[in-house]
Amino acid sequence: MSLTWGRVAAWRTRAHSLDVRRPAAEALDVVSELCGLHAQLMASAEATLHARVDGLPGDYVERALWEDRTLVKTWSMRGTLHLLRSDEYPLWQAGFATYRHYTKPVWYRNFHITAEELQALLEGVSEALKGRVLTRAELADEVAARTSEHIGEKLRESWGAYLKPASFQGRLVFGPGEGQLVRFTRPDTWIDVGAPPADAVSDIALRWWAQQGVATREEFARWWGVSPAEGGRVVKALGERLTPVDVEGVPHLARTDLVTALREAEPVRTVRLLPAFDQYVVAATKHAAHLMTGGAPELVYRPQGWLSPVLMVDGLMAGVWSQERKGTRVRITVNPFRSLTAKVRKAVAAEADRLGESVEVVWAE
Repeated sequence: MSLTWGRVAAWRTRAHSLDVRRPAAEALDVVSELCGLHAQLMASAEATLHARVDGLPGDYVERALWEDRTLVKTWSMRGTLHLLRSDEYPLWQAGFATYRHYTKPVWYRNFHITAEELQALLEGVSEALKGRVLTRAELADEVAARTSEHIGEKLRESWGAYLKPASFQGRLVFGPGEGQLVRFTRPDTWIDVGAPPADAVSDIALRWWAQQGVATREEFARWWGVSPAEGGRVVKALGERLTPVDVEGVPHLARTDLVTALREAEPVRTVRLLPAFDQYVVAATKHAAHLMTGGAPELVYRPQGWLSPVLMVDGLMAGVWSQERKGTRVRITVNPFRSLTAKVRKAVAAEADRLGESVEVVWAE
């Protein structure tokens, strides 16, 4: 079956809840459908949700994390920080538990630790965090007391290199901060961890394909943070649940149960100001040129892994934008990739008003 990128963009816009905003009561459903909120920058995680949901209090994410505990923050796919639904944590953690890159000799060499030392570190972290919430320095001291000063020092010298394996194994998640200090705790101390599903990676892959619409084996592997060969094994395990499709001459895969809906996806009419690291932009990394109107991918996908905030018009990336606070006012500078109609400019101004009071839009053309 043949598809166009226009159909894919229309499908993906709806799958990402960027066509019509959802009510606040469905905020957690949006987090689930997006496969989590990218949280390297917490402000971006919050803005990603606010771009899709109406009526959310400004402190919704903070309360969901630290008071209601309906969201949990942890290192996730590709070793990046994400906010996940707490009641779905068993699924995600079971998937992360299949990661093996940190058990290979090259990883031990690169991070100057032995397999035995890493195992001791992981067990020390788990023991230290039982029933407790600790800063990184406090955690390092506790682990050193349980193992050795050398192992404790490993936790002090690197931000996340040695903590990521602990998170993948379900031994660590983020807790509420203490001033400017980050704190950690054990998942079973903080939330109900439940029982892991039997085939977590297949379930996760199907969820991801639902938000993508179409993707290649290599794109899945990149998103999940594994080799193309490992990604291929996941695809093979999914069998007939994925169907080959042709997207303007290039082979892709789609969920079999969604192929008809993809083929019939109608165009969308929507304008959104997406934050840096928005899931829609992350999803398009390898084929962004097909989902842009003018411009070039390097204007969005910057050096050192930075993803610019994006102006979306009708499901396509139509520009980039930035904001700067000057006193009590916020200046939004929009750099469109092409000429925009007066109607679109008016919609951009309305989107900017949602970001707060005293917002000024400036067009960089």
